Amino acid sequence: MTATLLSLHSYPVKSCAALNHEQVSISQSGLFLDRHWVVVSESGTFLTQRSHPRMALIQPALQQHDLTLSAPGMPPLHVPWLTDTDTPDPVPVRIWSSNTLGFDEGPEAAHWLSGFLETPCRLLRVHPTAERLASPEHLNAWRVQHGHQAPNLPASHRFGFADGFPFLVAFTASLDQLNHDIAASGHAPVPMNRFRPNLVISGTQAFEEDFLAGLRIGTLTFAFVKACTRCTVPDINQATAERGAEPGLTLAQTRQSHEGTLFGCNAVVAGTHPGSTLATGLDVQLLYA
Repeated sequence: MTATLLSLHSYPVKSCAALNHEQVSISQSGLFLDRHWVVVSESGTFLTQRSHPRMALIQPALQQHDLTLSAPGMPPLHVPWLTDTDTPDPVPVRIWSSNTLGFDEGPEAAHWLSGFLETPCRLLRVHPTAERLASPEHLNAWRVQHGHQAPNLPASHRFGFADGFPFLVAFTASLDQLNHDIAASGHAPVPMNRFRPNLVISGTQAFEEDFLAGLRIGTLTFAFVKACTRCTVPDINQATAERGAEPGLTLAQTRQSHEGTLFGCNAVVAGTHPGSTLATGLDVQLLYA
């Protein structure tokens, strides 16, 4: 069985709906403009579906000169691109335990989001001077154990507002097994979009990723630097914003470890250059630990 890159997904606004791609630009920072915007409260705390599930209903679109947001019952919101001559004031942003910088997209975006989410909030974009780096601890541990798999792996990986790493990789066989276990408890299966991956891989065995150091697609090598611990977001139906019990209940019973409840792999990439792209249907080489 040949492993294949089945689908590609980016999330321009953290915790809002996905964009699905047949081909997309890629850099060390992630897929093009992935998690480049974040919604924050009046106190500066970032918002996610964990506390505001209606964020799932906010659909982004990337136009030539702006980000457009749409949501049920709301007029479209157009957020213009930053120009080369703009020098926005930096706004401190804390994503979990890491500090970074954003800039405020203005009162119109704040009013639109506050109205739909029914809480005062603002929209920030990654500041041009932001230097948020993926965990050096996890990166260095991977390099010690598996460095021969990617000798060109950069020493640091700058990225935007994702939880902890530039990429999340998930596997269809693992979802199939999870849904088999969910069905055994009498509940309906869940789709892959509950897990909000960037890359979805088909053609492996269920949870084969537990034994992988990473994977290679063409000249790109993805290092699996950390198993992805899951919160309650996968319990939210991405089409309706309704919260249920699954897959969290079954994951807690079948995929529990000392790190937490696991599904998917956090990754960084080696081998990108200006103009690098990924496309669905490409063959995937599995790199075993």
